[in-house]
Amino acid sequence: MPKLVWLNGQVMPLESAVTSVADHAHLYGDGLFEGIRIYNSRVWKLDEHLVRLYHGIRFLGFEMSIGIGELRATLLDVCKQAQISDGYIRLNVSRGTGLGLDPKGIDRTPNVMIMVSTLALYPPEAYEQGLSVVTSSIRVISSDALDPRLKCIGRYGANILAKQEANRMGAGEALMLNAQGQLAECTGDNIFLISNKVIRTPHGSCGILKGITRDTVIEIAEEAGYKVEETFLSLFDVFAADEAFLTGTAAEVIPMINLDAKNIGDGKPGAVTKDLMARFRHQTATTGVAF
Repeated sequence: MPKLVWLNGQVMPLESAVTSVADHAHLYGDGLFEGIRIYNSRVWKLDEHLVRLYHGIRFLGFEMSIGIGELRATLLDVCKQAQISDGYIRLNVSRGTGLGLDPKGIDRTPNVMIMVSTLALYPPEAYEQGLSVVTSSIRVISSDALDPRLKCIGRYGANILAKQEANRMGAGEALMLNAQGQLAECTGDNIFLISNKVIRTPHGSCGILKGITRDTVIEIAEEAGYKVEETFLSLFDVFAADEAFLTGTAAEVIPMINLDAKNIGDGKPGAVTKDLMARFRHQTATTGVAF
């Protein structure tokens, strides 16, 4: 089961894959990415990820010559070659190659990379016992500076700083607020709170990435009969909640049991969280695009 990279038309082992030092994403963070899961030899939510990627390409003005259908077929072919039945795909697109901030002065042929590998964001026991989370002093980038729907490589500097803060404090994750002090997201996850079986999550205007796993869990919860609200939340709401959990492509669905050493509910994964985790796992095990 080799870990493979497709880079600008060539397939190679992950260990030998290299890109130009003048790649615009390397120099300036001028690139986009998607993280996509493989479950049971199926690529999960592939089309949703590709649509988000191409919206970003259009927004940033990349001169992309590869159509969405061609990239989709290429990605599935690389997955087939890698033969990884359960894994993680990293899909990168940068503006091009060349030194200088101004795109006019570079080769604007996008560099496109598909990496088929594996990734475990949290240890297995965290899904049974839950994550301890701390409130970060690092705020999310304001939505009037950079639209949070844009999965831009350069915006993740703040998230990495917040993650380092969590590491120093011995926590599994860091919760980031926006400039108004409202809940936004964790470093690589969206957050959900549950009170009296009503599920609430930060509104899209709070500076969050509207994650594909987030949207999927909302759909699953509503289909199961739960009420879901996208709203404005504060730290008070976390401590008033009965349960909490996080979602993300890499994180999947994982319980959050405390914040800043204060328990949420009884400090254990709750019944609604466990129910949604089971429903999510069933969906990932039975859906996706086969390769």
